[in-house]
Amino acid sequence: MNAKIIDGYIFANKIYQNIKKKIKFIKFNKLQPPGLGVILIGNDIISRIYINKKLDISKQLGFVSYDYYLPYNTKETTIINIIHSLNKDNNIHGILIQLPLPKHLCQTTIFNTIDPKKDIEGLNAYNIGRLYQRKPLFRSCTALGIIKLLKYYHINACGLHAVIVGASNIVGRPIALELLLLGCTVTITHRFTVNLKYHIKCADLLVVAIGKPNFISGKWIKYNAIVIDVGINRIDNKIVGDVDFITATSKASYITPVPGGIGPVTISMLMYNTLSAYESYNNNIHI
Repeated sequence: MNAKIIDGYIFANKIYQNIKKKIKFIKFNKLQPPGLGVILIGNDIISRIYINKKLDISKQLGFVSYDYYLPYNTKETTIINIIHSLNKDNNIHGILIQLPLPKHLCQTTIFNTIDPKKDIEGLNAYNIGRLYQRKPLFRSCTALGIIKLLKYYHINACGLHAVIVGASNIVGRPIALELLLLGCTVTITHRFTVNLKYHIKCADLLVVAIGKPNFISGKWIKYNAIVIDVGINRIDNKIVGDVDFITATSKASYITPVPGGIGPVTISMLMYNTLSAYESYNNNIHI
């Protein structure tokens, strides 16, 4: 069989169309546009490419961005002071901090400094706690995007055995909580998991986010499984995922490609969350 491709660009464009309609209403009524505070620390080329992509999209949508490009050796106290300033700024509705951070910085401390109402990446402890309590406010962009993508393609995941490969705070753990809310039976695997292949073969829904190119072979995948590949890896100037796409397509019923799968979906959810923060700040204005 040949898996059906889950096209992230199609979904993302649908999200952007809806956002543009709302921004048109905002501009027509001469209201303040959504503001996005962006912090990039260091000169990592890949991070700069990603942040520029996000800024380009936010500009196209009609958002206003406030950018902070900081040197690699910036002290944590300096970043925290900038975040405090953004928290107090009424022109800023969402705060974006480009990952990964330099090693001398504590990611947890920095994200927990963000006002939860401006935590558009859903990585603040308060927002993760809300998700844990089944009352989410702002949710991890990648995890939320996966859930919305499944619904967009009319994939009913309720009751499925979902296996997650990777237990990071950014993807693995948030998507586990999201899939529990969706009604899945969830297994999280990680670097200490024994017999990873066995768990993958049991997956009706497989989510992989480990940053290892082509690590998951199609031979491991259950027939008719739904495969969500979050990985983005560069090999010989090519971008590939964590799943061996060619072999996986012969087993899976649905699969996300890399590139063109979860990447654009994640960015669209960042914009979605920014607009949601804006609407919340403005007392859920009717748009």
